[in-house]
Amino acid sequence: MKEFFKLVLILTLICTASGVLLALVDQATKQRIQEAERFAKVDAINKVLPPYDNIPAENTCKFEKNGANWTFYVARDKGLFAGAAFEARSSKGYGGDIVITTGIDSNGIIQAIEILDHKETPGLGANIIKPGFKSRLAGKNIVNAPFSVRKDGGDIDQITAATI
Repeated sequence: MKEFFKLVLILTLICTASGVLLALVDQATKQRIQEAERFAKVDAINKVLPPYDNIPAENTCKFEKNGANWTFYVARDKGLFAGAAFEARSSKGYGGDIVITTGIDSNGIIQAIEILDHKETPGLGANIIKPGFKSRLAGKNIVNAPFSVRKDGGDIDQITAATI
C-alpha cells in the first residue's frame, strides 16, 4: 500500500510540473502567435487587393448582417475606392473551419483569394491552398457568378468527390 501512495505522489508531481511548464510556455508564446496571425492576415490582405496607395488594414468598414460580423479592408488609389478585402469563414470543411481572405476590385471582380486557415486532409482537401485552385475564382463577378460546383450547375471544379 505504501508503494501505491508513493507512485501516486510521483505521478501527481510529474503532472503538476508538466501543467505548470505548459502554462509558462503558453504565456511565453501567446503574444508571438498573435503577432504571427496578424502578420498572416495583413499579408493575405495585401496579396488579394488591386493596386492601392493607402493602408487597408487601417481603413476598415465593419457591420453585422444575418448574425455574421463582417470587416472590409478598404483599398484606395489616389483617394478613390480601388477595392476591398474581406475574410470569410465556413464551418463546412472536412476537419473544421476554412478561413479565406477575398479581394475584389471596384467593379466587384474577384482579384484573388488566400487561405488563412484550414484543417483539410493532406493531398485531398488541402489542395485548396494550391495556386491552381485559388486562381479558379479570380476574374469572377461576386454578384452574378454561379458559385457552386459543376454537378450543381455552377462552374467550380470540385477537388475530391466529397465536395458538396
